[in-house]
Amino acid sequence: MVSVRLLLLSGFACLATAFTAADGHVSHLVVTPQSPVLEIGTNFTATCTIVNTDEITVDDLYWRLSNTSIPEEHYKKINRTLSVTFPVRSEKAEWLMCQLKRPHQVILHEGKFIQGIWLRTGYRPGKPENLSCKAFQEKSSISPIITCEWEVTGRQTKDVPTTYMLIATYGNDKKSTSTPNTKAQLSLSTFPDFMLLDIWVEARNDLGTVSSEHLNTESNCIVKPNPPSEVKVISEKEFPSSLLINWTHSLNVHSITFQIRYCTSGSHMWTYVPLADIVSPIKSFRLQDLHPYTDYVIQLRGKMNGNDCGYWSNWSTNMTKRTPEDIPSSKPDLWSTIVESGPNRRQVKLIAKDPQRANGNIRGFDISILYHKHGNPELESIPVNRSEEDSRSSHRRVNELKEISLADNESVLVAVTANNSVGTSPKAYLGIPAKSNRPTPVKDLKVWSHEGQLYLEWKLANNTTVSEYVIEWIKDDGTMWPNWQREAGSVRQTTIKGELERFVCYNVSVYPIRSRWVRKPARLQAFLEEGVPLKGPSLELMDNPGHDKAKLVWKEIPREMRQGFITNYTIFFRSGDRVSAVTVPGNTTSYTLTQLLHNTRYDVWMQASTVRGPSRNGTVHSFTTTRYESMAAIVVGVSCSFLVLVLVLAALCFCKRDAIKKNLWPQIPDPGESTIGTWSPDYPLKAETPKENCLSGISVLDVGVCDAKRGFEEDKASLSLKKDKYLSEEHSSGIGGSSCMSSPRQSVSDSDEGADMADTTASTVQYSSVVASSGYKGQTPAFQPQHSIFSRSESTQPLLDSEENTDLVLQDGSQHFQRFPRQSCFTQPENPDSEDCGDFQQLDEDQMDFCPFEEDTELTAAPDGLSADAPSASSSSYMPQLGGYRPQ
Repeated sequence: MVSVRLLLLSGFACLATAFTAADGHVSHLVVTPQSPVLEIGTNFTATCTIVNTDEITVDDLYWRLSNTSIPEEHYKKINRTLSVTFPVRSEKAEWLMCQLKRPHQVILHEGKFIQGIWLRTGYRPGKPENLSCKAFQEKSSISPIITCEWEVTGRQTKDVPTTYMLIATYGNDKKSTSTPNTKAQLSLSTFPDFMLLDIWVEARNDLGTVSSEHLNTESNCIVKPNPPSEVKVISEKEFPSSLLINWTHSLNVHSITFQIRYCTSGSHMWTYVPLADIVSPIKSFRLQDLHPYTDYVIQLRGKMNGNDCGYWSNWSTNMTKRTPEDIPSSKPDLWSTIVESGPNRRQVKLIAKDPQRANGNIRGFDISILYHKHGNPELESIPVNRSEEDSRSSHRRVNELKEISLADNESVLVAVTANNSVGTSPKAYLGIPAKSNRPTPVKDLKVWSHEGQLYLEWKLANNTTVSEYVIEWIKDDGTMWPNWQREAGSVRQTTIKGELERFVCYNVSVYPIRSRWVRKPARLQAFLEEGVPLKGPSLELMDNPGHDKAKLVWKEIPREMRQGFITNYTIFFRSGDRVSAVTVPGNTTSYTLTQLLHNTRYDVWMQASTVRGPSRNGTVHSFTTTRYESMAAIVVGVSCSFLVLVLVLAALCFCKRDAIKKNLWPQIPDPGESTIGTWSPDYPLKAETPKENCLSGISVLDVGVCDAKRGFEEDKASLSLKKDKYLSEEHSSGIGGSSCMSSPRQSVSDSDEGADMADTTASTVQYSSVVASSGYKGQTPAFQPQHSIFSRSESTQPLLDSEENTDLVLQDGSQHFQRFPRQSCFTQPENPDSEDCGDFQQLDEDQMDFCPFEEDTELTAAPDGLSADAPSASSSSYMPQLGGYRPQ
């Protein structure tokens, strides 16, 4: 925009001048100087004079530089002249205008009151420095074209450019050339061999001229020849540590010096042959003190006039040659790996690298193993041959020699030599001691990464001497053989010299070795460079979620996916639009989320972080919390409370067992021990009957079963008393069964009272006794006219309590008990067809159905306590709530 305005102003000034010339008038303002070249950093003064008019004065004028008005403090007024002084700072050309202020009464011929000048700014030329010139070899001679270069100093602008003049004089001739660049070629008629040259450069612009230093030199000192040609390297079998070099040169000059350098293949560390060892005009040279069977790269170059001056040629093309084979000059690098193979057993793998100075193809190894088992040394020698393909390998590789098994209390000393086609290397020793629990002498091991290298630092325990250290590193996933390097025993800090991969975990170990025996190492894990994990952990839910909590578990990220040490995990859980996070340590694999909302769905995922940052999100797992507390917890709580209550009650029962037994289970006397036989004075008590294995001491009389009529013929009087009582409900006392005491059985009865009585039988005590009747099989006792009956009682009262009050027993029995037990029919074998049973037909059908021995009862032997002459028992009746026994 500024340049456009400047162009418009200049156009207006030209138009004003044209109009003035056309009208025959001139401008009323004159500005000096016109079109100056100004040096930046200096002060410039311009004047503006009013001529041929009295319409204006200097107070009506002002100065403008481009679009900026110059402040009046830079003005100086003298009569009709207005001058201005200001510093030159701009590196661009611009207009300086003197013109009339506005508004003003002069409106006609306004172009006569504006005048300007075009200012160009720049710097003085800088002095050229570091002038150098070369003359190149062209075929077998030197080219007459001289190429010179120099360096520019100072600054220059586009409006005030600088040009350079290259000038050369030799003898009476002078040549020059001009260029705006810093490089130029000066063509001579012929190359002036062995003549003095004077060469310099001049820098020129509108602000001045300056010259460089003069280059005064002999012409041969600016010559740069071509590299030597036809270079040949010869390997001689007789000299395994030397190579012979031959070459030629096409330049027909005798004063040429050559230089030789060499290095092993793949290395950039060059070795230079001293110049004093190469005498001109030599064209061959023998390199000595080389390593046998090693590839070397060789280069040559040359220059004129020896060491005094001149330029070296470029290096010749690389020539690679291998020295001949020789006897290995270094021992193999022997090492081992030890793995626990079982209880008190170790599996040892012997491995070795080729000798550093193998001096040929290693064809195999010779192993000598000295075992120390139970104090008895055993020596074993094993040759290990390598395949021809492995033998031709030019790089050092790890060779597996042998695998041996050792007990923890056994030690072994191994010696290994390597051999090639020429000879055998020195021996390498390695001692593996018995397993020891002593700590390692290496302390405070530190491993860290810095600038692409892995550094190690450690300390040694006091009063410990070490011959050397072995630094071992192996990938944590075990996908490679271990690699190792050796350090002197005085070293405490080193770097791993092998190639390491980024984002890979290495197990780094420092083994101290003393007198060939390996000691316990110190180990650490390290990364050359850590990265973010490639994936996040996968979450799972352990068990079912609870009311307000859920236990999460996850597996560690696979080694190859971690890319660093896991510093922490971040668990994210979301319910609805609310996302929460919790951070847990990196060495955990489970976490319980608490204070969750009940009956709420949650989405959970994880991130794993290293020092480089977090991983991507793991898979999302969803679960829903329960509505109520866990029923299992409630059941467990109730069960525990019930168990405690049971234990307390059991303890109380144990402590109060005598009182409880007395109240709940009162002691009932044994009826077999009763003195019931003394109840009636008419029937003397028989001798005491021996006891059977029965609680009541009563046996059942084994008699035959017959119809009911014969039993009742023996005593019709008693039958009439029993007839009404057959209608009531009865419970069997167990008489006639296989046991003394049987379970109560309910009989068929039309009485309503039977149902109620049946309910009470479970709480009553059943017992019975046999007393004499009117006789058995025709026997009639003289002292009792009545028949004896079989009486049974169900009572909760002790038996002996009622013996004291027999009258009360009779009274209570008649008032409270109206049931008769089932009747028994006894068969009379003497007269089975007797008519004594005829009256039995007069009984009701219901009464006839109550013969308990017909279906499920089988009578056995006579009851204990009755002699052979005793009357038999024919009937019985219950005496409820009575402890005594009463004949009917």
